[in-house]
Amino acid sequence: MSTVGFVGIGIMGSGMSRNLVAAGFDVVVWNRTQTKAQEVDGATVAETPRALAEQCDDVLICVSDSPDVEAVVRGEDGILAGMQQGALIVDHSTISPTVTRELAAEVSEAGGAWVDAPVSGGSEGAANGTLSIMVGGAETDVSRAMPYFEAMGKTITHVGDVGSGQLVKIVNQMLVVVNQLAVSEALLFSEAAGLDLEATLQAVTGGAAGSWMLANRGPQMVRRDWRPGFTIDLQLKDLRLVLDAADELGVPTLGTSIAFHLYRTLQQQGLGSEGNHAMVKALEQMTGIEVGRDR
Repeated sequence: MSTVGFVGIGIMGSGMSRNLVAAGFDVVVWNRTQTKAQEVDGATVAETPRALAEQCDDVLICVSDSPDVEAVVRGEDGILAGMQQGALIVDHSTISPTVTRELAAEVSEAGGAWVDAPVSGGSEGAANGTLSIMVGGAETDVSRAMPYFEAMGKTITHVGDVGSGQLVKIVNQMLVVVNQLAVSEALLFSEAAGLDLEATLQAVTGGAAGSWMLANRGPQMVRRDWRPGFTIDLQLKDLRLVLDAADELGVPTLGTSIAFHLYRTLQQQGLGSEGNHAMVKALEQMTGIEVGRDR
């Protein structure tokens, strides 16, 4: 079995790398904060991305933003500096489609291959191995990465050439935040109307209004549990990618823009580390009503 490297042991990468170990892969990990890498039982910890790449046939990446991916790939001690000939690099981060294509070209020129495979499903999906994975790349490269995807995800879709995975993830994030806006408005309305919030959730979650965000984040909102499956800071980063791409394409994204600005106000208040379902706090501040406060 191939040795696989995993760069980025954060909210998502922690569960993803553990599932690779559980599936029987020989896993080497690296993280900027080494103590997090050391928490992945059964994995070998590398000192640098370069040292990791020198040991691995394939390398998976899951970090925060385009500059972070560029740093771990292009840096002096980065993946390119230690990449083996014929290596496959799989990027699970959510980053710019343009940067993705640039990095893929550099890796190809150096004798490797690139697949972009951003994920959705929150920290729960990462821990449980039930992520949705949107994959862009050549068919042969995607087939090579499939055993890793199957260890970490449940819905795996090859959506096109390199860069396509990132574009589909942009679609995903548009749907996530507009759905979260709807959930926030609905629960605030329910609170103002004096409804039993738990009964209301039970009544609507299984019908046409049901969604992943409603089922998974609605109960957290009622409990005022703001622990993140995905943080406001990261959501804002993704929404910048959405708005930039939409601007290039000339597509109106009214709901996404509203969500961006609501999140931005919360970030300015120092709430960026809270879960993206804390969007409701921005609406609460407009009304003086708090969802679930007295329950």
